[in-house]
Amino acid sequence: MIESRMLVVQSEEANERVDVYLAQRIPEFSRSHFQKLIADGQITIQGKQVKANYKVQPQDCVQINLPEPVQVEIMPEDIPIDVLFEDKDVIVVNKARGMVVHPAAGNYQGTLVNALLKHCGDLSGINGEIRPGIVHRLDKDTSGVMIVAKNDAAHIHLAEQIKNRTAGRKYLAIVYGNVQSEDGLIDAPLGRHPIDRKKMAVTFQHSRPAKTKFRVIERFGNFTVVECSLLTGRTHQIRVHMAYIGHPVAGDPKYGPKKNAFQISGQALHSAELTFEHPTTGQNMQFSAPLPKDMQDILELLRKRIGMRGGKGE
Repeated sequence: MIESRMLVVQSEEANERVDVYLAQRIPEFSRSHFQKLIADGQITIQGKQVKANYKVQPQDCVQINLPEPVQVEIMPEDIPIDVLFEDKDVIVVNKARGMVVHPAAGNYQGTLVNALLKHCGDLSGINGEIRPGIVHRLDKDTSGVMIVAKNDAAHIHLAEQIKNRTAGRKYLAIVYGNVQSEDGLIDAPLGRHPIDRKKMAVTFQHSRPAKTKFRVIERFGNFTVVECSLLTGRTHQIRVHMAYIGHPVAGDPKYGPKKNAFQISGQALHSAELTFEHPTTGQNMQFSAPLPKDMQDILELLRKRIGMRGGKGE
């Protein structure tokens, strides 16, 4: 069965490549997936086939035919996972840094999905064969709490909470520099980087609104620990926003300094707390995960440095 969708290009989205535009509007599918659909004639604009580099224009009517996913066998794997909660509807895990959340083309092993299929087997099928149960994602090198749906009804309910921001997510990050304000709101739209298409950037062209709240938790002079809350959910949002205000996340290979200040593999960013309404019982659920050892080690080092300087962290 083929699912058909129709999108109308808005003025602020004009002049973006159609494959990029589609990947931004329908983020559950990758840009390469849309490129293949375009090549197969499954995407038309004003009823005509286009190439992937076609620049969309205001009021363009984009027709997308999404064929039924090709059956891909994702094998259960005996990979240790830290389960915080589990019942017949949901499973909440503390994802380790370095673990990819779900398989992708050419890489179908070693992911959280592989581990969950071995652990519980029953995951929702809404996101297709390679992303069963995945309601929201964490970057490979971001650790912490995330929730996975075990059936379609739970998935729909949780996805609505994520979309409407009734589910809460708080992150802890170690960032460069001394953040001057005790708290603040970063309101800056995000879109693809104009040169490096693998990166996101604050841009006012072909972008989407993005808002991140932050508050200072601890200061160390050259570094600050901040708690960030998402008011929108964009790719790499916290990492890009903190870099935008001059305080990139320590260890971030994409948006931070090239030289890593600490022994950490990836960004010092951790999903510390997750709150949501249980999709069946309606109960308010709250889960937290302690900082991973690498971030704890960084904090111990920074506190030791402050102690040697007489406790002056400002």
